[in-house]
Amino acid sequence: MEGALLMSSSWNNKEENNRFTYNFSSFKKVSIIAVLMASLTINMGYAKEINHKEALHKIYHVYVDNKYMGAVSDDKAVKEIIASKEKEASNQYKEYAIDADSAVKIIPEQVFSNETKDIETLEKVEQALVAQTPAFSLLVDNKPIANLKDAKAYEETVLMLKLQYVSPQELASFHADQQAMNGLPALQSGETRILDISFKQGVTGVTKKIAPNAILTPEDAVKLLMTGSVEQEKYNIQSGDVLGSVAKKHDLTTAELLALNPGITVDTVLQIGQAINVTVAKPFVTIAVKQEKKVTDTIPFKKVIKEDPTMYKGESVIKQQGVDGKKETSYLLTSENGTRTSKVALEETIIQQPVEEIEIVGTKVISSRGTGDFTWPTVGGYISSQMGQRWGAQHRGIDIARPSNYNILAADNGVVVAAGVSGSYGNRIVVNHNNGYTTLYGHLSSIDVKVGQVVEKGSVIGIMGSTGNSTGTHLHFEVEKNGALVNPLSYVSR
Repeated sequence: MEGALLMSSSWNNKEENNRFTYNFSSFKKVSIIAVLMASLTINMGYAKEINHKEALHKIYHVYVDNKYMGAVSDDKAVKEIIASKEKEASNQYKEYAIDADSAVKIIPEQVFSNETKDIETLEKVEQALVAQTPAFSLLVDNKPIANLKDAKAYEETVLMLKLQYVSPQELASFHADQQAMNGLPALQSGETRILDISFKQGVTGVTKKIAPNAILTPEDAVKLLMTGSVEQEKYNIQSGDVLGSVAKKHDLTTAELLALNPGITVDTVLQIGQAINVTVAKPFVTIAVKQEKKVTDTIPFKKVIKEDPTMYKGESVIKQQGVDGKKETSYLLTSENGTRTSKVALEETIIQQPVEEIEIVGTKVISSRGTGDFTWPTVGGYISSQMGQRWGAQHRGIDIARPSNYNILAADNGVVVAAGVSGSYGNRIVVNHNNGYTTLYGHLSSIDVKVGQVVEKGSVIGIMGSTGNSTGTHLHFEVEKNGALVNPLSYVSR
């Protein structure tokens, strides 16, 4: 019984303890929530009190062309800079619509602290902001090259580029041909027609805002596009300069330097201080011109030689006169920046066939008749005196001296008509070649032929000497054609 009482008491105590623990836990949770609520109420009240004590401030963030410059406490100073830039540019470039405002963004912000660096930010704005104007940028393969005032100036520039290599009349005719509805008439001989004129690169334009001082006139834009620069670089000649040294200084060849200066040649004497162009053109654009041209060309006649054994060698006769033919040819001509790159024949029409020239030449050779083809009358030697005026008198032939040996040779087939002493000639021989020519050989030391003897071309007829009016051993040689003296050098050569 006692034990039962003890167990009951123990159980009751345990149950009581559990109830206490539960009540304490609940009390603890309620207390924490109450503390948190009290804390939240105090904080909210404190925040309200601070907001009342500290007022918010407005600052202005400034961007120029989307680049952050900084913040200022008042945007009026920024607007004054904008107005000043626009006024200054408008006074200088009166023909342009000036705008500086669109490049600036001002973004306000409410902050507790209004710490800004006004002076530093405004200086950045002053330096970065450039007044601009709507303009037209010329692009080559999508790369901006030249800025022009407007689309009209762009069109003028493109026109002037084309006129660098075609005439206004040719360009006008080309545009008229482009508009023709019924096809083009056939070209006449001597006429040229432009088929196409175009840029090898993509040339386009786009409207954009540009600083006014970056805008070019169409004339300057053409210079830039055709040479790579608006101004050509000049070099002033200095003491000691020659073409080769000037070219080397500027990484040019002499030929390239001469091409850059058409008024200068390799023989030009350069003057100190003289300005010459040393700028090699590096065009941004290439203008291709295709033309069709029709011309009348000559077809040269052929010469045909026929031999006749019944005619003497050296004789000839024209049996049929040659006549040139004619043909019309249409060509496709292609040029790039004025330099011909190709010439292709498109069509050829024979208008007149050529007529052969037929010449009959003799082949019959006899020892008493010349062939008309003279040989050198000595064995080697040189011309010691020409035909013409000498010592106040006419020298009727040529003098040949210092041969390999002293043999005198017949210049062609013929018959000896004179052999012996003759005044100033001393011992001399005259040969009639029976074809209109005679030859004379003077100052011989000895004569090996006699009058009436037939001599063959190249045969020995005497020995060189110094007889007659002679200053030394040599041959005096004359040629007559149909009784008139002719220069032997027109008929013989070593």
